[in-house]
Parts: sequence; C-alpha cells; structure tokens
Amino acid sequence: MRINRINKKTPPTDPTVSNFSEIDKLLAEYKGRKGTVIPILQGVQEILGYLPPRVFQKIADNTGIPVSDLYGVATFYAQFRLHPVGKLMIKVCHGTACHVQNASAVSSAIEEALGVKDGETTSDGLFTLESVACLGCCSLAPVMMIGNDTYGKLTGAEAVKIIKEIRQKEMSTTSDPVNNK
Repeated sequence: MRINRINKKTPPTDPTVSNFSEIDKLLAEYKGRKGTVIPILQGVQEILGYLPPRVFQKIADNTGIPVSDLYGVATFYAQFRLHPVGKLMIKVCHGTACHVQNASAVSSAIEEALGVKDGETTSDGLFTLESVACLGCCSLAPVMMIGNDTYGKLTGAEAVKIIKEIRQKEMSTTSDPVNNK
C-alpha cells in the first residue's frame, strides 16, 4: 500500500508574512555554511508551521541556493509541509501490522467523524489527518498518534472517542481566558 502524502487540494493563497525577523535570525545563523538546506527548511517550518511559496525566494535570496533546489528538497522529504496544517496532527499507521489489524477502519471512522479525508485539515484548524507508513509501534496495532501521544489497540469508535475528548479539552482551554496561555 502506497501512502500518498501530497495534499491534492489547491493551496490557499500564500499569506503575507510581514515579519521575517525570526527567519532572518535563522538565515544569519547558517550564513556561509555548507549543507544547510535541510536545517534551514526545518527551522523555517518550525517558525511558520509550513513552508509557504514566498519563503523559498527569501531563502534563495539570502543563501544563493536556487529556488528549484530548495523546492526539490522540500518536496522529496515527507517531513516538509507546503500547506498549513492543524494545531494537532493525527497520524494513523498503515504499516503491515496495523493494516492487518484493520487500520483502514480506524482511518475511515476518523474521516467520517471529522469530515475530512487523508491529508486534510478540519475547518476549525484543530486537526490534520495523515496516514503514515509506520509509527514503529507494531505491538500496539492498530495505532495512531495525536501530537506526541500514542494510542494503540484501537477500534474506529475508540479512536473517535479519543479525538472527541481532545477536542473538548482544546475547546475548554481556548474558551477559558484564565487557563489559556
């Protein structure tokens, strides 16, 4: 089974990134050094959450690396995102052990509950659903990760229940200004 990681939707209009100060600091840190494409792209993605088209030209202008080379690296490695993602990533494992234990049912239940397909983000921007080849938790199959938390031996209903609990917690945190940081 091949996992498709490319979001086939038309990306939203590139946001205007008005404050490049953090990116400027990052680029200054790597100025004149070789072999910095991946760390620079990782750093920019850490700052912005993804790699918008406009940032490729900024990196190229500051490093002398052609935009085509930067884009080639960003599209080759699955770690890089060219579109905004939700606050929390839901990664459902579809490796062999999870596949045999019916990971497809877990993914289908999540898609139905959230109203999104693989690679899409919920309308509230809270979750992005992504099928992955392996999470390295075969003894817990089928397994999903939400953020840094791992959940195993799931059914579709259990996965949806976990997601609903997380959504409820997130909603109560953002609606409570005293506890919202």
